[in-house]
Amino acid sequence: MTQNAEDTASHAGGRRGARESALQMLYQWEVGRLTMPEVRRLFWEMGDEGAPDVSDRSRSFATTLADGTVEHIGQIDPLIEESAENWRLARMPVMDRLILRLAVYEFLHQAETPQPVIIDEALELAKRFSTPEAVKFINGVLEGVRKRLAPDARTRV
Repeated sequence: MTQNAEDTASHAGGRRGARESALQMLYQWEVGRLTMPEVRRLFWEMGDEGAPDVSDRSRSFATTLADGTVEHIGQIDPLIEESAENWRLARMPVMDRLILRLAVYEFLHQAETPQPVIIDEALELAKRFSTPEAVKFINGVLEGVRKRLAPDARTRV
């Protein structure tokens, strides 16, 4: 493997680990009813056995994703509900709902990441943290959100 390919693989793996960390923080926020500062303190300072080992750069990305998702939830949730035909957000399994929220946050506020990559990463999270049926469901909802968003709907953080 060339040095450039190794850097790319390491960067992709770091971002995947960051997304896993962000998802786990969102789970603590949603299920534990903790504030994001409490979640960050518990997750990063006290550690979490299930947390992937991430670099400082990935830790920063994970924190940006988790905090941004919570901060923009009022913008994110309606987009999900519009694309999830016959499904209310409250009826969705927690992990599926959080994976969708995380991906839609990226659609809207992480313009440097291509939308197909965001969808692929969300599907990888679903494979790891949810069910095979969830993978299909999440893919369909995210494709619906992607189609609803005009290219100028994405903003930079």
